[in-house]
Amino acid sequence: MTEVTTKPAAIASPQWRQQVDQDIAKLGAHATEWARLGIRRKIELLHGLRDRTAAQADRWVELATEAKGIPAGSPLAGEEWTSGPWALLYGVNRLAETLSGIEKTGMVPLSQSAVRTRPDGQVVVDVFPQSAYDSLLLSGIRAEVWMQPGVTAGNLRETMGAFYRQKEPAGAVSLVLGAGNIASIAPLDVVYKLYAEGSVCLLKMNPVNDYLGPVLEAAFAEFIEAGYLATVYGGADVGAYVADHPGVDEIHITGSARTHDAIYFGGGPEGERRKRENQPLTTKRMTSELGNVSPTIVVPGPWSEADIRFQAAHIATQKMHNGGFNCIAAQVLILPSSWDRGAALVHAVEDILKATPARLPYYPGAGDRERTLLAAHPDADLIDAGGPDAIPRAVITGIDSSAGDEVCFRTEAFSAVLAVTSLPGDDPGDYLESAVEFANTRLWGTLGANILIHPATIKALGDRFEDALAALHYGCIAVNSWTGVGFLLAQATWGAFPGHTPDDIQSGIGVVHNSLLFDKAQKSVVYQPFYPFPRGLRHGQTAMLPNPPWFITNKRADKIAKNLVAFEAQPSPLRLAPIFSEALRG
Repeated sequence: MTEVTTKPAAIASPQWRQQVDQDIAKLGAHATEWARLGIRRKIELLHGLRDRTAAQADRWVELATEAKGIPAGSPLAGEEWTSGPWALLYGVNRLAETLSGIEKTGMVPLSQSAVRTRPDGQVVVDVFPQSAYDSLLLSGIRAEVWMQPGVTAGNLRETMGAFYRQKEPAGAVSLVLGAGNIASIAPLDVVYKLYAEGSVCLLKMNPVNDYLGPVLEAAFAEFIEAGYLATVYGGADVGAYVADHPGVDEIHITGSARTHDAIYFGGGPEGERRKRENQPLTTKRMTSELGNVSPTIVVPGPWSEADIRFQAAHIATQKMHNGGFNCIAAQVLILPSSWDRGAALVHAVEDILKATPARLPYYPGAGDRERTLLAAHPDADLIDAGGPDAIPRAVITGIDSSAGDEVCFRTEAFSAVLAVTSLPGDDPGDYLESAVEFANTRLWGTLGANILIHPATIKALGDRFEDALAALHYGCIAVNSWTGVGFLLAQATWGAFPGHTPDDIQSGIGVVHNSLLFDKAQKSVVYQPFYPFPRGLRHGQTAMLPNPPWFITNKRADKIAKNLVAFEAQPSPLRLAPIFSEALRG
């Protein structure tokens, strides 16, 4: 195992600009080389990245759990295994499979049976599961990618892997501004820029998790040595310098709309004026993933007490995974006002939050963001008092859905506040259509939305249900799942619903992950069984997914996830048994 330090090299010295200039010059000198590098060599580099990531996995998780205050031996460490090394390994392996297909046939591998066309003409592609291992490890989960208007079953292949259809692609240098919350975001963004767009990368680590810099440098060592990747550390001053650097051609940011605007238009009153008048400071292409106010829409139906308990754990997970510091953490729970199970569901969510440990407020500004929301709702239900060592979790009930200035609808909490509102509608179909309209028009951003709905209700709605999905303008929709699963499935696309502009950026522009290299994707839809195994057997459900390992209530999450990492590092039937054994005990 390569030895790494826990802190990156200091960049506050007077020489840091000189070092950055040298790094960018080296990247520029190798940009065209990388763009035109043979596919076989690019696959070999992915395999090396896989092996070195696996070698760094223990240290990666050790550093992350320490920084986030997760006790040794806690099941919550499973979050770091899953959203850290496992997510990167899974994405790398799926991309390598795509490149192998291109190497053999010149095209992205895609079965024609995976493609269907909706009655309105929209093309939908089944992207998960793609292998027996997918079906076994995430039993019952499936995912689709829906295409933008203009894509047909006949021209779909022409809109996949555009970079690999170029004979002599030009090189480019991309700046990747890394996220500070989920550890796999920055390396996955780098991999996407490298492989989907053919650009060498300068990765600026986020100060919140720059302790992972040496781990990532060890994993990407071959790319760094070859001049295809460089890393840089520091605060906003460093970020501004590299974003404005003449040697940087493009920028990708995962973060806040405020940071995006500061780069694109500038800060202060002058930046606000430039934004109003759409006068950017930069002409560089800029892609982004910037979060949202994420809804969880609950559709009325014949839910049992067991259903209430399981879906309450689901909602609590959507809110509190990673302490609530997720760009698609559930923020607004939308309930039908006339449903007699709504109050019981909210109480069950609160009970689960009370039974789970509070989290360290490791992400800067958590307290200020919470105070902004709670100041508008002094009657919020406080799960705990909070303090310097814990995020004060809160549930705000009874929010008027018609309130035009509701702060919970317009401001991303990025912390531990769950807002609850309700909409009228005795008919599930009418209610769902109203909820879709509410989410589209009243909530800020378009990154991810969740829908929890009983299978009997889906059946009763017929075509109206998929029509509602079509009308929901989010980049990822999770049906009886969480959009965090869509983030983890590399075959799915990850990014905002298309249509945002730099002067109204909301959740951003562009996609990442997307291992099948769709050039004109509109959204991804992820489906999960409504019932966990084995309870689902009594309802005719054949999926064997027990309490999911990403649930905050899973008692074996750390052990399941660690075994998943070992499997993805070296897939083998022999590595399945310990995963199944731990999963059934979770």
